[in-house]
Amino acid sequence: MLISINPYNNRIIKEYAEFSDDEVDIIISQTQKAFQTWRKTGIKHRKSLMRSVAGVLEDNKEELAVLITKEMGKLIQSSRAEIEKCAWVCKYYAENTERFLKNEIVSTDAGKSYVTFNPLGVILTIMPWNFPFWQVFRFAAPGLMAGNACVLKHSANVSGCALAIEDLFIKAGFPENLFRTLLIGKDNVGRILENTDIKAVTLTGSTPAGKAVASAAGSEIKKTVLELGGNDPYIILDDADLEETVEACLISKMINAGQSCIAVKRFIVTPTIRERFEAAFVGKMEKMRMGDPFDPEVQLGPLARSDLRDELHEKVKKSIALGAVCLTGGYIPESEGVFYPPTVLTNVIKGMPAYEEELFGPVAAIIPVQNEQEAITVANDSDFGLGAAIFSRNLQKAELIAANEIEAGNCFINTYVKSDPRLPFGGIKKSGFGRELSSYGIKEFVNIKTVYIK
Repeated sequence: MLISINPYNNRIIKEYAEFSDDEVDIIISQTQKAFQTWRKTGIKHRKSLMRSVAGVLEDNKEELAVLITKEMGKLIQSSRAEIEKCAWVCKYYAENTERFLKNEIVSTDAGKSYVTFNPLGVILTIMPWNFPFWQVFRFAAPGLMAGNACVLKHSANVSGCALAIEDLFIKAGFPENLFRTLLIGKDNVGRILENTDIKAVTLTGSTPAGKAVASAAGSEIKKTVLELGGNDPYIILDDADLEETVEACLISKMINAGQSCIAVKRFIVTPTIRERFEAAFVGKMEKMRMGDPFDPEVQLGPLARSDLRDELHEKVKKSIALGAVCLTGGYIPESEGVFYPPTVLTNVIKGMPAYEEELFGPVAAIIPVQNEQEAITVANDSDFGLGAAIFSRNLQKAELIAANEIEAGNCFINTYVKSDPRLPFGGIKKSGFGRELSSYGIKEFVNIKTVYIK
């Protein structure tokens, strides 16, 4: 059984029976048949349907936002914003796919030569619970517009969201079986990848999950895009605007209760600004109101699952035992829900979980450094390379560091890292490979084909 539990009160929302192997095989076969027709569908018709699903999202925003908040604890205002962003990405690809996938004429010694972009087929899409709609739509919008079909394996605790997404595409008028949800556990993924109708896989999730899926896909020679964990550094230089920096850092750390791959994890702070930054940041964290995610005054809801909260707390305790200083938080509150308070650790050094590992929750790790060069070294001293940010009034210097020295797929200056349909998104090192969004994302799952005419 797949069980959806409300993390605010630990009550079961619904239990879902897992699909059998035969049911999964039938669904994939049906999706393959739907793809054969969809691939020949004109871009104008695809565009119309993608605009339609944007409209269905907007028309049902409140109902869908409530579902997100119940299943994984996100603040209701953040759930509404997530649905709005999904509608945006649908509109973006409806308007831009024709331009992105237009044949590219290449001048050679041929009579005519060009590059064309054909869909691959049925794509297995493995997605996490933290942004249960956005993570899916940022693949599905470009994937379907490119002519592919999709089968979704979502996290068990957001099975209601997964089924709702499938229903949205039907309501918008997409062909039946073009987008299907598979209610299965993670142990079934390897078998699915052996199915010859599955042409590629995209996964957003943990690094261990990425390793397992990439290994299974590699053994079948199937294309993979991985967006994995992050240990994102924010470099705060002595000349940073303190008020602007603290506000951006607070948003990044606390959005979705810190449960975001691109939330800041490590605050790397130079000497002159360190004490002022710590005092201001801790002051803001301690004022965060924790409680019911449906209360518009609440700023921090529960974490998604109790096992994730317990894992986070163990990393905090171990870091403190190794010498980190807890400036606020750092305990499990006596409450019914899966809550963890805003927590700030300082004097974090190499060897501590707060330095080495991804803290997926409302925990900030402050790493003091002596100068700008040490800050860059520490920022790059990680197995991960997803997002990063630099705060400095010297924009020329910050841009040089961001563009040339930081090892990450995304680097922002004087603001927090966020995804945008117009920009490529993804990481390097153990944060994964491949890109989502923009023109780069839609070309991950097409056959980039050379056509040469003598």
